[in-house]
Amino acid sequence: MTMTQALSWEQLAEHAVPELDRVNGPANAQANLRLFGQPESAVRVTLYRDLHAWCPYCQKIWLWLEFKRIPYRIRKVTMRCYGAKEPWYLAQVPSGMLPAVELDGELITESDVILLALERRFGPLGMPLESAPAMEHRQLERLLFRAWCLWLCSPGLNRRQQGQAREQFRSIAQRFERALSQSDSPWLEPTGPSGVDLVFVPYVERMNASLAYYKGYRLRQEHPAIDRWFRALEALETYRGTQSDFHTHVHDLPPQMGGCWSDDTPMATSLAEQIDLGVGLLDDEAHWPESARDDALMRRIALSRVLKHRIKLLANHPSGASEIDQPIRAALTTLITQHICLPSPGSAAGLRYLRDRISSPRDMPLMAARVFRQALEATAHADGPAQGAPIPVNHRFDQDPRPFQSLPT
Repeated sequence: MTMTQALSWEQLAEHAVPELDRVNGPANAQANLRLFGQPESAVRVTLYRDLHAWCPYCQKIWLWLEFKRIPYRIRKVTMRCYGAKEPWYLAQVPSGMLPAVELDGELITESDVILLALERRFGPLGMPLESAPAMEHRQLERLLFRAWCLWLCSPGLNRRQQGQAREQFRSIAQRFERALSQSDSPWLEPTGPSGVDLVFVPYVERMNASLAYYKGYRLRQEHPAIDRWFRALEALETYRGTQSDFHTHVHDLPPQMGGCWSDDTPMATSLAEQIDLGVGLLDDEAHWPESARDDALMRRIALSRVLKHRIKLLANHPSGASEIDQPIRAALTTLITQHICLPSPGSAAGLRYLRDRISSPRDMPLMAARVFRQALEATAHADGPAQGAPIPVNHRFDQDPRPFQSLPT
């Protein structure tokens, strides 16, 4: 069934969901204060992290505070590849380095130093990070990181060099698997997710996305113990609140890493196309439990996030507010009704521009971003093949947050 009349903004608003409790509810990227049911006077920590909720080093600290349920404030700072660093932050941290933490009035930078300071003040999450077993795991994480960087970020590798880089990565990933298989638990420590698990999370999450897109390497299929670890993480609402989707990762990595290089195999090309179209890679991307995979709810969450920011979203769209208003309403109508709603002629490029600039979890949870991208693509497809402006690879100034900073997130 095809619809020709898009729902009005007022009609769409009837399908919105109430705003979540950002302060005491589940982990989320939009919060500026987290209390976990405690009074605001209990706050001893301020976390300075990136506005886009993407920085891997920030995610490590964010997860640790969430799992430990330490009350904290959040101040959000622009990463340089997205736009200019805020002067107020440079006055405090001249290097502009992220993350930073203010702990009982003391400013601390560098994620590993921050974690150790938090451990000393609040106690470790599982095994202490400076214990011998933890140090061994942390060294393994750095080896895995370096093998990934070598494979992903080295231009001009010939077929033999590609194969060598692939095997080196596989070998170290198997060492991580062996570490995860020391007990019946999916974790590095049998009692549950610990600080050393969180050390691995940010970059293994990005490895999973980037190696599929650029190398055709399906990490979770190739390494079952890593898949089991991911599934255990994804069963936890705390982790899901910080998890990004493949589309966000693969297009935010190149300016951060100095470039990511495809090996142009048929598998890599096919997986990249699925990710770019917004289809996602199903359980390779994320295996959320059934209780968290309610597509109808995710559609309404995506709608609610667009409604919250629609005025600025329309005003800052390159097509212009008047031109893109009906196509976005058509895409949201497609999203909510599950019937294709025809957009105004010539709007496919504008819809795909938006599809390519949803950022998860900054804008909405992973599963909500997935269904919204799919609705945008389906609606654009009804108009034609035109594409939006290409996503930059040397910067992400197209994701400049400044127009949205005057609004509460």
